[in-house]
Amino acid sequence: MKNSRKLLGKEIKLAASPLSWLFTAFALMTLIPGYPILVGSFFVCLGLFQSFQSSRENNDILYTVLLPVSKTDAVKAKYRFVVLIQMIAFAISAVITLLRLTLMTKATPYVTNPMMNANQAFLAYMLVIFALFNWLFLCGFFKTAYKFGASFILFIVVSFIVVIIGEVLHHIPGLEFLNGTDTLCDKRMWIILAAGIVFYVLVTFVSCRVAMKRFERVDM
Repeated sequence: MKNSRKLLGKEIKLAASPLSWLFTAFALMTLIPGYPILVGSFFVCLGLFQSFQSSRENNDILYTVLLPVSKTDAVKAKYRFVVLIQMIAFAISAVITLLRLTLMTKATPYVTNPMMNANQAFLAYMLVIFALFNWLFLCGFFKTAYKFGASFILFIVVSFIVVIIGEVLHHIPGLEFLNGTDTLCDKRMWIILAAGIVFYVLVTFVSCRVAMKRFERVDM
């Protein structure tokens, strides 16, 4: 546990690209009406991608495994850093979503918005995209701890499929509630958000376990 905390500190102070922190600001896209706001989640992940690219160019993984720590601790540190960035972005979006569902619930730009509105379903979609990043890219990265181009391209394709699904579903008759601007009392929406949270936690946990096993087999 002590090693994991120290390695997380190394990730934050040395390995992290400034873009990873800067791109959390894309969560502010949650405020924009008439725009596919879920794309902001992709940009947060793009910022994380920059950290892994920087780490590879600086041989950060090799440096880490040369320290008196286990390979599994190195994987956990990367995952904890990724989760930290994702949760910062999620918290920003959640606060803005709460504002939109309370103080701005009757605002015309949101009520007449044909695109996805910020509500519990949006937050659930956001967690799905983050979970897919952790599985497709992060877990894929630890197959070699060096190559990640194909994994990120796969994530791009799948994440934009999720964005498209999110933008289409609320136009289907009977599913209009998914785009509600006053959903704080809608139990269906809270169930959807709970499902998104469970999905994120399970996928991230399982992908971390798989990544640790993969990295153990990598000959550095």
